[in-house]
Amino acid sequence: MPSGAGEAARGEEGTASVELVAAVPFLLLALLVAAQIALAGQALWSASVAARAGARAALVGGDAAAAARSSLPPSMREGARVEEEDGIAVGVEVPRLLPALPPVRVEARSGLEPGDG
Repeated sequence: MPSGAGEAARGEEGTASVELVAAVPFLLLALLVAAQIALAGQALWSASVAARAGARAALVGGDAAAAARSSLPPSMREGARVEEEDGIAVGVEVPRLLPALPPVRVEARSGLEPGDG
């Protein structure tokens, strides 16, 4: 090995560690964004299931709002908004990983007619 090559290799010792330390915050940010998007999807899915349950209850003459609220996860029930115009609409707040994030609400709507499943 030429003498200059050994000195150049020693000058780059630790660069991989420095690059890893610099990349870790971006990797963590990407992980937090992905987790927050997953929470938003779960909230939308839960609102959709609750709206469908409320529409079924309304179809058979039951309490649509109570059925919709009871089908939501316990953590989403308190702030849920259930409306009974043109079907059943359920709005819930997306859980936030960081309290500093602005509140976001998602809404799902469902309506059933006699003969629908």
